[in-house]
Amino acid sequence: MPATILMPALSPTMETGKLTAWHVGKGDRIAAGDVIAEIETDKATMEVEAVEDGVIGTILVDAGGEDVAVNTPIALVLLDGEDESALEDYKPGLNAVESESEPVESRSEETESESEQTPASDSAAREITAGGSAPPSVPAAAPAPGPRLFASPLARRIAAQQGIDLATLTGSGPGGRIVKADVEAAAARPPVSASAPAASAPAAPLSPSAVTALYEPGGFEEMPLDSMRATIARRLTDAKRDIPHYYLTIDCRIDALLAARKTLNERLAPLKVSVNDFIIRAMALALMRVPEANAAWAGDRLLKFRHADIAMAVAIEGGLVTPIIRRAEEKGLAAIAAEARDLAQRARERKLLPPDYEGGSFTVSNLGMFGIRNFTA
Repeated sequence: MPATILMPALSPTMETGKLTAWHVGKGDRIAAGDVIAEIETDKATMEVEAVEDGVIGTILVDAGGEDVAVNTPIALVLLDGEDESALEDYKPGLNAVESESEPVESRSEETESESEQTPASDSAAREITAGGSAPPSVPAAAPAPGPRLFASPLARRIAAQQGIDLATLTGSGPGGRIVKADVEAAAARPPVSASAPAASAPAAPLSPSAVTALYEPGGFEEMPLDSMRATIARRLTDAKRDIPHYYLTIDCRIDALLAARKTLNERLAPLKVSVNDFIIRAMALALMRVPEANAAWAGDRLLKFRHADIAMAVAIEGGLVTPIIRRAEEKGLAAIAAEARDLAQRARERKLLPPDYEGGSFTVSNLGMFGIRNFTA
């Protein structure tokens, strides 16, 4: 049966993407490692590589397809010995088997449980995720999907045996993945008393149709959101709800800083050190001196970071991204300036990779160049 190329998850938080371009067409022969398509996420445009040799049998999602859910079939690949007649028996979503690109962390945990897994039927279509991790098996009549949960198969099995809802757990594995230790820790916690009063449910937000009904018909133009703006709206709402906010304002005399910047720029030309580079360096040192501030809330625990990974806000067409300068406390101003320029340039060209913008411990957003004295975001 033909292999299925699925919409890949290019980051742990990716739920949908835009298939911006195909580099192959029906009938083209491909080899593992060939670039076959381009996917636009909320942060960047990334190339998708084939993971298996074969011939493109058919394209299921045309270039330009918006909001394509992760793990959606996007193309079929005819394997050796197959012709187009094999496409007639294809049934999407049945008995998908896992690709060998399963993360190492997951594979090492599931070794003990491999003998318990039922192999997929030989007559079922094999589904593979191009350039990414393979999806879990999908039943023929799957319920409507909720938020995607990243959990190892062993963690899922233990959770099912213990009656633990994975949606209530915070993963400690790579990229927030829920692993065996997370489920075992949840099982060891005492159950919540049934007599505890339930918290009041927050008021549901107005639906889009309810909002538009508030305004005079014809008095506005509806502008659909692209994936970047939709993601920004969702994450800023989450941040405002989940992160404690407080605001401090102080005026600083930076005459000495500006003088030092002038001297450095004369010496480092053509490299230019900006005021923002000084702020990133100062923030990194401050976080090392006050490690309690170099932390993040993770649902049922605090994550105290060992390094100052400073994200910097970069405005690009259609939105905002926050690429990260890793271990900024270990870098001088010249190194920070050079790295900041490179990250900003790649951000504007939409060439950032997920490791470039995921997992920062602090974010610097600077509007001083516009004469703004202070702002909240």
